[in-house]
Amino acid sequence: MYHRITPEPTSVYDRTPRQFRAELRRLAEEDYVPVTTAEYATGRMDVPAGKHPVVLTFDDAAESQFRLNEEGEPAEDTAVAILRDVAASHEDFRPVASFYITNPPFGGEHAERKLRWLHEHGFELGNHTLDHPTLSTVSASEVTHQIAGMRREILDAVPDAEVSTFALPRGVHPDSEQLARSGESRGTRYHHDAVLLVGARPAPSPHAAGFDPLNVPRIRSQGDSGSGAELGSTAWLDKLAAEPSRRYTSDGDPSVVSYPADSSVTPATESEREFNAY
Repeated sequence: MYHRITPEPTSVYDRTPRQFRAELRRLAEEDYVPVTTAEYATGRMDVPAGKHPVVLTFDDAAESQFRLNEEGEPAEDTAVAILRDVAASHEDFRPVASFYITNPPFGGEHAERKLRWLHEHGFELGNHTLDHPTLSTVSASEVTHQIAGMRREILDAVPDAEVSTFALPRGVHPDSEQLARSGESRGTRYHHDAVLLVGARPAPSPHAAGFDPLNVPRIRSQGDSGSGAELGSTAWLDKLAAEPSRRYTSDGDPSVVSYPADSSVTPATESEREFNAY
């Protein structure tokens, strides 16, 4: 889970361009392959055998994540430019990610053009509400207005976008959790294959019995220091590297679901089963 990519971080949610590039390189070198949230949620992950899917999510549609230069290409040191650069030098590392859009998208200027560019280049456009309210503090009608309204704006710009996943503002559900998954407002209906939380552990395999599409956890991108570092990406990547059987490892055939036959690597507890490789 990423927010701003900035040379001057002001919170633990910010990452510098150098930090972001280093983390992507680590993921590539440790055989992770980016997939979108939509691919993850539906289990349709076409990942080479022996490699591990990773979902790169970006909340709030910050301009530091994506803007276009005068040539119509991703501007230097934005998240999209860095991702495409790393992918160009690492075979199988797909330059895809999922962006969770709120208003105004990516600074507002030329917003429709930016959304179209992302969609045309394989990036997922997800919903993050119109105004980023804490959904537990507003009425049911406002919840559906916020979600349906953002869906409408995305589809106005990109009519063939799916908009099938949703990131909860601040990770907080509305009083009725089901409204985060499906609803309707002013003639616009929505239904999400996955609803994303804010933290703070790896998500289970979408094929696992414990997979809950209404509560998909994420890991905040973070180094080995600062508040919450023990739950951040550096700590979790270290843990998964030390216990590789916990990672989802692809068999290379997206039409087949494989799992370890050796009982010595099959978790015996529910908490471990969440992180098993399926």
